[in-house]
Formats: sequence, structure tokens, C-alpha cells
Amino acid sequence: MRVILLGPPGAGKGTQSKKLAKRTGQLHISTGDLLRENVSLGSELGQQAKGYMDKGALVPDELVIKMIAERIAQDDAKSGFILDGFPRTIKQAESLDKLLQEHSLKINYVIYLDTSEGIIIQRLSGRLVCSQCQGNFHAKNMPPKQEMICDYCGGSLYQRSDDNPQTISKRLDVYKDDSSPLIRYYDAQGILKRIDADRDAEPVLEEIVLLLKK
Repeated sequence: MRVILLGPPGAGKGTQSKKLAKRTGQLHISTGDLLRENVSLGSELGQQAKGYMDKGALVPDELVIKMIAERIAQDDAKSGFILDGFPRTIKQAESLDKLLQEHSLKINYVIYLDTSEGIIIQRLSGRLVCSQCQGNFHAKNMPPKQEMICDYCGGSLYQRSDDNPQTISKRLDVYKDDSSPLIRYYDAQGILKRIDADRDAEPVLEEIVLLLKK
């Protein structure tokens, strides 16, 4: 089974993707992780991506799609995967569909984590990010074991400068404009499922698991 998790910043896509992968045994593919791994390994695609990242520019869709293509061709992706962080636009969605069709595959479910603005602001305002592995914590809801130190790699944690209520609201406005066509795209295919993600992580996970069993 191949699943995409969509939702606004702070909806819990990364958290739910990891939990779902652990529960189902399927591969979790994070485009952010893919980019960092390729850059770290110095692969040909990673070197190309680094050139854009060093300039502060967005990595072109074509490069990201090539990284995804390489990843889903590996043995551990044959039984399915959970895609987190991609696609974000109609163009990316169409490129992904084309890639999967070339392998006689398709996306089975697109889970949209529906989250209210108030909850998102609450979550992101307390978010802490690892400077090394980009792991996420929350000052109140999921604090690290040691203050401002990452549980996963020991890196130092920081709060993003744009994780404040005013900037978050602006980011959400941009997200709504960008995501509306994408949501309609998958809804028209009959594979979009909405989940109330205002709740704690565990009940959200249970609803997703139940949905995927149908």
C-alpha cells in the first residue's frame, strides 16, 4: 500500500508518518530526509541539490522526483511506503503519478490531517528543532529528556524564528492557497480521506490505521 500524508505546518505529518510506518512495517519516505541523506552521502543528485540549497534556493522538482524514484526502486519499498512532505503542488503530484505509473504502481490513499489554526499556532509556537538531525520536539507536549538537547542525536535544539503566531498565520494563508488545488486533485481521484488532527497523536494514529484496513 502506498500512502501520502498531507496537512498544514504543525498538523503532525512527520509524527504520524513515523508512527504509522512503525505500526505497519512500511517504509517512511520523508523528502526532507532524502535530501539531507543525498547531500550527506555526496551522491550525484545530492551534489546538485546542495548547489541550490547553498544559495538558499528551492531544490527543483525534477531532482526531488529522481531521489524518490531511486528510493522506491529499492527492495524495502516494494511492499509500499508512506510519503511525507511531498507532493506540495499539482505539478509535483502529476510528476509523482507519472513516476509510479512507469512502475505500474499508484497511490492508494491520501490522508489529509485537518487541523484548526488555533491548534497549529499552539503547536508551532512551542516547537523545538534539532540543529543536526532536524528532529522535532515540543516544549510542552513532547519535551526532550535533557533540556534543549536532542534525544535522537545529542544535537542542540532551537526554535525557528518563523515559529511565532503572526508569521505562522501568514504561512497558513500561503499553504491554503497552494494546497487547495492539490486537495481537489486527489479528491477527484476518490483517494482523499480527511482526519481530524486537532486531537492527540495516538487517537489520530488509530483512526488512520483503521481507515487503511478498510
